[in-house]
This record gives sequence, structure tokens and C-alpha cells, in this order.
Amino acid sequence: MLDEAEAMPAADAGARTVPEKRPLLLFLVTEDWYFCSHRLPAARAARDAGFRVAVATRVARHGAAIEAEGFELHPLPWVRRSLNPLAALRDVLAIARLYARLKPDVVHHVAVKPAVLGGIAAVLAGVPGVVTTLAGRGLLLQREDGAGRLAGVLLRTLLRAVGLGRRARVIVQNRDDLAWLGGVPATLIRGSGVPLDRFVPLPLPPDGTPFTLAQVSRMLTIKGVDVLVGAVRRVRARGLDVRLILAGEPDRESHAAIGAGTLEAWAREPGIEWPGHVSDVRTVWARAHLAVLASRGGEGVPMCLLEAAACGRPLLATDIPGSREVAQAGRNAVLVAPDDADALAGAIAALATDRARLERLAAGSRGVVDPAFGAATVAAETVAVYRALLDR
Repeated sequence: MLDEAEAMPAADAGARTVPEKRPLLLFLVTEDWYFCSHRLPAARAARDAGFRVAVATRVARHGAAIEAEGFELHPLPWVRRSLNPLAALRDVLAIARLYARLKPDVVHHVAVKPAVLGGIAAVLAGVPGVVTTLAGRGLLLQREDGAGRLAGVLLRTLLRAVGLGRRARVIVQNRDDLAWLGGVPATLIRGSGVPLDRFVPLPLPPDGTPFTLAQVSRMLTIKGVDVLVGAVRRVRARGLDVRLILAGEPDRESHAAIGAGTLEAWAREPGIEWPGHVSDVRTVWARAHLAVLASRGGEGVPMCLLEAAACGRPLLATDIPGSREVAQAGRNAVLVAPDDADALAGAIAALATDRARLERLAAGSRGVVDPAFGAATVAAETVAVYRALLDR
């Protein structure tokens, strides 16, 4: 017969084998590619911090990559560009059913459509913790006319309603959006995070090589691609041999998509290259003297500018919320007014003919993003928001 001292350790050991329930964090994102390009650092950090991580999104080509990370994947049939109210209602009910079934401890809605539809679904399903990231407001919410103001009032009202009776937090990526939210409780976390160990400083192309600028983005009118093409035409008409690389695909789910026919026609013009999607954009920055984003607005903190700055590229950007967080005039960037091809052309010509200035701006770029915009910093700040909601 075992005595008490011998019997007790076995019972304690058995008790210790019962795993502690890990909190479930569920991301609601429109597209699987966007989750992989912008949310992976935070999701990985949450997983490593002890969360179960699930992703609800429209699945196209990246479902296997999401599941390979150990994340649960829940496909959604929604269409990002759809404005059909009945389809939106159907999506809300489907998301609410998913929330009721999974019972997440925290849901993270990323961008405006998930914020709206997911916010309503979270109220219906009684989700206890809600994080909403506004990765830029889009053009409508930046407008100062009646439609823009009405849309802003409705979104801020919804965000306040989602916060009633539950733990909730809004994350914004730039100071302009933080001010725009007014009294809605919010946290500033600038950007989605760039992996600084992968994007490292690259030497500028040698002096004497054709001056090359590049825009890495979706091929959309809201990204100002058409304005940039017009600016390059103006510069080349002055006799300057400047080259433009447009790296990215037309986003067929966006109303602002530029057709492939237009892009192919541009690529037939002297000095313009359209390689389409580039899987490793570091190859673009190795060729380019200058990174450009001619966006008309609606940015959070543009990943393309973060990656270019991490590679030590000087920036030329429009003076809009989000872009000016990383493109800091005089330090690493030149800023021009949006939708102004003449101003953009003037800035390109000035930088193409002033190597010393170009090198000064390039030298300042890495220090802007390291460490403030690094993936590790942004992920840690985001996980701290999740933890704070659970602790409350």
C-alpha cells in the first residue's frame, strides 16, 4: 500500500496535464492576400503569446499559406466591392453565425467594410472583445462634402455602439485619422509593420545610370498611377532620360481599377515598364533611385513606402494622411500636392538632376522606419491591445 507522500505526486501530475484554455483571437479581413501581406506579424505574435488564431476571409490563393501558420481558416463568400444592401445583410448574418459558433474572446476587424459588417455582427452575437483597425479612411470618409460627412458620422456612431457593453478598442495608423475619430477611444499604431531583417538598406544605383523611379502598389486611380504616368511624360518631354517601373496588378475587386489594356499601352511608351506583380519587391528597389506613391488619399501608412524606406530609398509622395507619417519632408522625402502632375514632374526632375540631395534623403530613410515601423514593434503593440482587452 502506498503512503500519502507517495500517492499525492501522481494526483498533482495528473492535474497539471490539463491544458489551460487559450483565448481565441479571430481576424475578419476582406481578402486572404491582404491578411498575408499586412496582418501576419500581429497574428504570429498573438499565436506566440498564447492565443489561438483564426482568420475569416474570402479565400482565393492564400488559404494554404494561412493554414500552414497553424491558424484556423474560415472562408467567407463576400465580395469586397459589392454595395448591395441585401448582400451586406446576408454577410452580417453569416458573420454573426460564425461568431456565435466559434465564441471568440477577441475579434479583430481590419479596414472599413469588416469594421461595419463585423461590428454589427459582433453586437448580434455578443462578442466580448472587439478590436477595429482603420487602415486608412478611403476617399469617401476623407471628403468634406455632405456624403463624406454623413459617412463619417455613421461610422463613428457604429464604433461607439460596438463599444457599449463590451471591451472594444479602435486602432488607427496615422495622427490625422486619430484626430478624425474625435471621442471614439483609439490607439495609434503606425502601420502594419515591415520586417526590418528582410528589407535592409541597398546601395543606390550607380551615378550615370538612367534615373529610375518606381511605384509599387495596386494599379488603381486612387493610387495616382495615372497622374504619375502623366508626370513622367512631362519630364521625358524636357529631355531627361527618366525611367518608371509600375510594379503591381490591377485590383479587379476595386471600382478604381486601371484596366490591363491601359497598363499595357503605357508599358509600350518609352521609359515606362509594367512588370505586373513582383513577388520580391526588393528587386525593384535595387533598380530604383526613388520610390514614389502618387496616391490621391485614403492611406493608413502605406506598406510600399515603409518597405522602400527600409531599403534606404528616398521617397516622393503626395502630402496626404498616412503617407506623410513615413515620407517626412526634408528628412527622407519630398511631398507634393495630390492630383498635380506638374508638381510631381517638377519634383522628379529636381531629384533626377541633384545626386547629392538624393543621397541625403536616402540616408535618412532607414532611420524613419527603424525601429518605430518595424514588424516586431507593431506586432508587440497590437498584442498589447489584445491583452488589455482580456485583462479588463
